[in-house]
Amino acid sequence: MNSRRRLIVGISGATGAIYGVRMLEVLAKMEDMETHLVLSKAGKMTIQVETPFSVKDVEALADVVHDINNVGASISSGSFRTAGMVIAPCSMKSMGSIAHSIGGDLLVRAADVVLKERKKLVLVARETPLHLGHLEAMATLTRMGAVIFPPVPAFYHRPKTLDDVINQTVTRILDQFDIDVSLFHRWDDEGMSRHPDAKKPTPIAAAKERRAVKKPR
Repeated sequence: MNSRRRLIVGISGATGAIYGVRMLEVLAKMEDMETHLVLSKAGKMTIQVETPFSVKDVEALADVVHDINNVGASISSGSFRTAGMVIAPCSMKSMGSIAHSIGGDLLVRAADVVLKERKKLVLVARETPLHLGHLEAMATLTRMGAVIFPPVPAFYHRPKTLDDVINQTVTRILDQFDIDVSLFHRWDDEGMSRHPDAKKPTPIAAAKERRAVKKPR
């Protein structure tokens, strides 16, 4: 019996291919993880346009690579056990197909299987601005149990490089599967201590102090 956790990673044609690539880089170093990669045709193009990696470089990071046209692959069946699936980035075309169960290729079919098996499906939706069709597809998928995860950058960890921004997003995506990679310093009390008002009493504490001063002795 396979003791490794299986995670399906899809990369579709939206901008932001580096999110999927970085995820594979991180997971490749974890002995207890087994990654199953599905690349769309547009996803392969985006990798070569946006990153220094070739498609073969990216495929080499995964444990198993599936042809998107092979709808009979292991991940097309609910009996093949996985921890779920993440599509990073997820194009609006792929998202719309998943929302309406149009399983024309393995990327969409695998996502549909994850949903029907009540496993975690995370869609790193990369588009802006959004029209009503996009928003309705997101709402539909959310009702179906998917997690819509736009790669919105955070700045509380004070990123100094683009890698810092990417790593924070990838860490938070993998948090959805309880995979702790900690590629950035998470928010904590130390972060709040940088606030100029951190040492000042809270409004409630200040009110209590004022009442204590006014109280007759």
